[in-house]
Amino acid sequence: MAERPRVGVTGNSRRWSPSWWSTRLALRLAGAQAERISVRHAASGRPLSALIIGGGDDIGPEHYGGEITAKVRSDPERDELEMRWIERALEQGIPLLGICRGAQLINVVLGGNLHQDIRAMRVHTYNRPGLLPTKQVRVDAESRLAGLCGKARLRVNSLHHQAVRQPGEGLRVVAWDLDNIVQAVEAADGRPIIGVQWHPEYLCYLPAQLALFRWLIRSAA
Repeated sequence: MAERPRVGVTGNSRRWSPSWWSTRLALRLAGAQAERISVRHAASGRPLSALIIGGGDDIGPEHYGGEITAKVRSDPERDELEMRWIERALEQGIPLLGICRGAQLINVVLGGNLHQDIRAMRVHTYNRPGLLPTKQVRVDAESRLAGLCGKARLRVNSLHHQAVRQPGEGLRVVAWDLDNIVQAVEAADGRPIIGVQWHPEYLCYLPAQLALFRWLIRSAA
């Protein structure tokens, strides 16, 4: 039997990490095996077919020209680790999926910036933190994301208070919430890069969300 594609998954280093276990399950359902990478989980050195940059703490504002004195919950070691992995993936053409913080960090590495706190911008969007798909998202019907999800309207979960403000070089915005805050980006030139602001690993029971992980594996092949 052929070995399953190996996908690196970055994230926090806590022993109990629901996002890691959920992503591992989603990748298994999509036909791949996951390798955990964090400041406490060194990469094995085995070749990776694709890379997921996971969700978590805020990105240090020094990386995108944010307000340094603002109150943030950041992890400088993780920032540096994941930025190196993103740069490696970009250099080597490794397919990339960014989840929440991961989408933001891919954007920052490519020269984009962020809204440091979107809470005051909320008017129409239900944004109480939760794992259930309670938030409405509109997807560009001509985007790769719409094609692989099979629809231009999605219901997603929400665990964030920051978001992409200006897209980085080579990225285009392809999804918005009801307040027109960015919910997804993808490579404008066809490279296998997608970043979503929600957490599809907690929604892999929905075909449109599992499709993101299946797309990543197909791109790796």
